[in-house]
This record gives sequence, structure tokens and C-alpha cells, in this order.
Amino acid sequence: MKNGSLKRFSLVMVLCALALVALGGCSKKPPVVTEVPVEQAPVEVVQAPPKAEPEAPKGPDYANLDPSKYGIEDVFYGYDKYDLDDVSMGVLTKNARILKEAGVTLVVAGHCDERGTIEYNLALGEKRAKSARDYLVSLGVPAGNLRVTSYGESRPFSNGHGENDWAQNRRAHFERP
Repeated sequence: MKNGSLKRFSLVMVLCALALVALGGCSKKPPVVTEVPVEQAPVEVVQAPPKAEPEAPKGPDYANLDPSKYGIEDVFYGYDKYDLDDVSMGVLTKNARILKEAGVTLVVAGHCDERGTIEYNLALGEKRAKSARDYLVSLGVPAGNLRVTSYGESRPFSNGHGENDWAQNRRAHFERP
């Protein structure tokens, strides 16, 4: 029996050792959770503007001014000219009244007919635009409200090739920037 109890004792020990190994492999340490501080963006409180009383309608809506819609007209020039004649000055005087009231920024674009080199027409178109702008400024339109550019012959109003077509293309045109 002594031999049988030794066998039994050995068997119990082996089973206990196996149980410890099996249970030891299953145990896990709880994961360490570290909290990362989260920076919250500042919350901006925006208050609705106070309700304004509806205003009485004013003059034209100049914010979206289409120059021709409000009576701003082009100025036309003679062949190879950039000086203003009496008709052009009358048109610009009327334009100045509108522009002073509107307070908007416009581009004065100089145009030419197809005769002449590209470089020459660009320079002539710029002189035409500047002569119109300078006259408007002399009438009280703020210089900061008028920009000057030249398209030379690149944007004709009329695509024909006769004197009537060319006369329509020699102009200072007013447009939104």
C-alpha cells in the first residue's frame, strides 16, 4: 500500500501542478488605462444681431452694379486718339454723378480696333482708360474706386472689319472688377 499511496500522492501532485500551470496561464493583469487630457476648443458664443427695423427703400442697388443697367455709358474715341471730345466729357459727367452716389469700384477698360500691333493697341487702350479715369477723378469720383486696364484689340465689341465696326471698338468701357 505504501507503493500505491506514493503513486496516488504523485498523481495528485502532478494534477495540482498541471492545474496551477493551467490557471496561471489564464490570469491576466488588467490593462493600465492612462487618460490623455483633451483640450477643448474655446466655445464662441455668437449672439444674433438685434432685429433692425426695415428701412425704407433707397435708390438703386449699387452693390451688384451692372454699369450699363444704371446708365453708365462707354466713351468712344477717334482713330489713334485718346483725348476726350465734348461728347465724351458729357457722357463722363453723367457717369460721375452715378459713380459718386454708388461708391462702388469699377474697372475702366481701354479698347482699340484691330488696326495696329498688339503692343501699340495695348498701350493706346491704357491711355484711353486713363484719360476717362482722370476726367472722372477731376469730377469728384474717388480715384481708389477706379481701376485701369487695357484689352487692346483682344475684346472687340463688334467683330466686323469696316469703319463703323472699328469706331465701336475704340472705347473706354466700365465693368465690375
